[in-house]
Amino acid sequence: QVQLVESGGGSVQSGGSLRLACVASGDMPSGHCMGFYRQPPEAEREGVASIDCDRDGKTTYRPAVKGRFTIARDKTKNTIYLQMNNLKVEDTATYYCAAGPSFGTGWPQYSYNVWGQGTQVTVSS
Repeated sequence: QVQLVESGGGSVQSGGSLRLACVASGDMPSGHCMGFYRQPPEAEREGVASIDCDRDGKTTYRPAVKGRFTIARDKTKNTIYLQMNNLKVEDTATYYCAAGPSFGTGWPQYSYNVWGQGTQVTVSS
């Protein structure tokens, strides 16, 4: 059974940086679609970034984070990373890692069927 564990959340000031990591354990194929979602306070969950969902190596971002966030994958470590630069107060949220076997319904949900427990990111002004 696949499990996802996120790390790297924390509190930073506006303009700062954080890097999230998500490690996949269990029997997950290396080509699985993976990504990050976030849930801001009192708001619905929203897609942030994805990798390897459309085709191998392809990355997709929600417009609000494009140019500031970068998703990357190290298949040798079964890990994906989300480098978040120039963080803004509106990036405050719980960030979740997700994985699924295929493109499914496309951005942002794809075919995600495994979720991590979440890590909190708080950005202050």
